[in-house]
Amino acid sequence: MYDELNLYDTLQRDFPLQPRPYQALAGKLRLCEHALLSLLARDLSSGRISRVGAVFAPNVIGVSTLAALSVPPAQLDRVAARVSACSAVSHNYARSGHPYNLWFVAGARERRMLDVTLASIGDMTGLAPLDLPMAREYHIDLGFPLARPGSARARRPASAAAPTAPVALDDDDWRLVAAPEAGLPLTTRPFHALAAQARMPMPQVLERLARWLRTAPAATPQWHAEAIRASHIVHHASGSLPARPVFSADPQNLFVVVEAGSHHMTVLDGDRLAPVHRFATRFALHGGPKFSRDGRYVYMASRDGWVSKYDLWNLAYVAEIRVGVNTRNVAVSDDGPWVLAGNTLPRTLVLLHAEDLSLARVIDVRGRDGEASRVSAVYDAAPRHSFIAALKDIAEVWEIPYADAAGAQLPALAPRVVALDDVLDDFFFDQSYRHILGASRKGGGQVIDLQQGRKVAALALGGMPHLGSGITWQRDGREVMASPDLGQGRITVIDMQDWHTVATIPTNGPGFFLRSHENTPCAWADAMMSPKRDTLQVIDKQSLRVVGSITPSPGRTAAHVEFTRDGRYALVSLMERDGAIVVYDAATLQEVKRLPMDKPIGKYNVFNKTTRSAGTSH
Repeated sequence: MYDELNLYDTLQRDFPLQPRPYQALAGKLRLCEHALLSLLARDLSSGRISRVGAVFAPNVIGVSTLAALSVPPAQLDRVAARVSACSAVSHNYARSGHPYNLWFVAGARERRMLDVTLASIGDMTGLAPLDLPMAREYHIDLGFPLARPGSARARRPASAAAPTAPVALDDDDWRLVAAPEAGLPLTTRPFHALAAQARMPMPQVLERLARWLRTAPAATPQWHAEAIRASHIVHHASGSLPARPVFSADPQNLFVVVEAGSHHMTVLDGDRLAPVHRFATRFALHGGPKFSRDGRYVYMASRDGWVSKYDLWNLAYVAEIRVGVNTRNVAVSDDGPWVLAGNTLPRTLVLLHAEDLSLARVIDVRGRDGEASRVSAVYDAAPRHSFIAALKDIAEVWEIPYADAAGAQLPALAPRVVALDDVLDDFFFDQSYRHILGASRKGGGQVIDLQQGRKVAALALGGMPHLGSGITWQRDGREVMASPDLGQGRITVIDMQDWHTVATIPTNGPGFFLRSHENTPCAWADAMMSPKRDTLQVIDKQSLRVVGSITPSPGRTAAHVEFTRDGRYALVSLMERDGAIVVYDAATLQEVKRLPMDKPIGKYNVFNKTTRSAGTSH
C-alpha cells in the first residue's frame, strides 16, 4: 500500500533531475517504476491531475504582466478571440461589473518585447490595454501540500519580498522553457523527449534545469579529449579528392543556405540563381558556417557539438568530429592550418587541425581568478593572424595568435588575455580587427584596442544593440558602422574615427540583421522581432533615410539578406518551414526569383565572406 499524499508532495518538490526520474522517485516511495507511471497515468486520464510539469516564478524566466481592456459588451467575444490568438497571451477571462471587463496575462522574453505585444494588441483591438506589472511579489508556496496538518510538508506562509532578479536566457534556454509546457511525458526517460523538443543533448537539459533550480546535478556533463578523439570520422583522406570543381558554376559566387527546418544545406549558384546540390547536415546547425581562404571548404558547427568539414568543389564531406556537448561556433585561421571551436558545455576551446579535423588541443576557459566561463563566440582576426574568443561569464577577451606579423606560423598557440571593465555580450570588429566594439549587459558599450590591450573609448549605446550584425561603409569621407537593435525599432550609426553616434534611424521595429554590399548604395534591415517581421526596409547609406521597403510574403518572417558577389542581387530568407529564398534586384527592389526552401535561416556567399566584405558579418 502506498501513501498517495506523500506521493504528490514528493512529486511536487523533490522531482529527481536524472535520466530516469520516475525510477528514482519510485524507489523513495517503495514502488516500482512501472507502478508509479501507471498511477500517474490513471490520475492524469481521470482528471485528478492536469500534468506533471514545471512552474516558473513570474518575471524570473522572462517577463509578464497582468493587463486589461475596457471592451464594449457587444464586442467582448470578438475582442477576446483576437487577444487569445496572440501567442504571447497565456490566458484571458471576462470580469463582470467592472469598467475593465477583459483581463489577460501576457509574457515575453524581455520588457521591450512585452511592450511591443501590448502595443500590437492595442492596434489590433482599437483599445488601450491597462498594464499592471508586478510591483512586489508574495512568496506563496506554489506547491499544493496534501500532507496532514502538522506534517513537515505543511504549506509555508506567504511573505512579501522584493522581486527576484530575472535569469538571463539564450535561444537554447528558451526552447527548453517551452518544451515542458504540456507536461513531462509519462515514460521511463522523459528528459530525452524534452531534449528532442528543445533540440539539445539530454545531459545539457539536466544541467540547465539544475542551474535554474540553483542546485547542481550529480555530475556536470563533460566531453574530454578522449571522447573528442573517439568521435573523429574521416570520410575522405587529405588529397584524395580532385582539386577542381565538379560543376560549371563560379566557385567564388556560390552560396551555402542553412535550411534549419529539415537540417539540410543547399549549395546555390549565385549567377544562375539555382541550386547546385542539397545535402543533410548535423542536427541544429549553427547559422554561421566558415570558409577556407580559397573558398573550397566550408566548416560547420552544430549546437550539439559536431564540427564538419565539407568540400564544396566535390560536394562531399571530408571529416567530422564532436568537440563538446553544446557548441557556439567555429573560426578558421586565414593561413589555413587551424579550426577553433568555442563551447558553452563544457567550458572549453577546442583547437583542431583543419586538414582532417583531428584534435590538436583542448583549452580550459578560466579567468585570471580561476572562474570558468562559457564561450560566446570565436572569430578569426585575419589581419592580426590570430583568433579572438569572446567570453560570456568573465570580463576578459582572449586573443590567440597563430602566426607572427610576417605570417610565419607560431610553434604554440597561447591565449593573450585582455582585461575588460565589464562582460561584453556582443562584439563588432573594425575591418583591421584592431578595435572591438562591445555592448555590455549593464547598458552602453566600449571600444577595446587590441594593440594596446585596453579600453580606449566609451560608446553611447542605448537599448539592446546587436553589434554582431553591424556593417561599415564610407560616408562623407569617414568610415561609419551601423547596427540594428534587438529591443527597439532603430539603427544606430557610429563614427569609426572618434566613436560618436552619427545618427539613429527609426525602423519598423526591433531587428536582428543589417546587410549591404560595396556596390550598392543601400543597406537592408529587417524587423523580425516585431509585428512587422514580414517587411524589410531599405536605407540610403549617405542620407541615412529609409528609401524603400519590401514584403516578400505578408505575415511571414523575412530576414537575413545576403548579396551576390557583384552586389547586383539581394537574397532574402523567408524563415518558415515552407519558406523560400526570394531574390531581388538590388537597384530596382523588384523580385527576380523565388526558390522554395525549408526554413532558410541564413545564406552565405563565398566571395563576400572570404574577402571580408564590409557589408556582411565575418
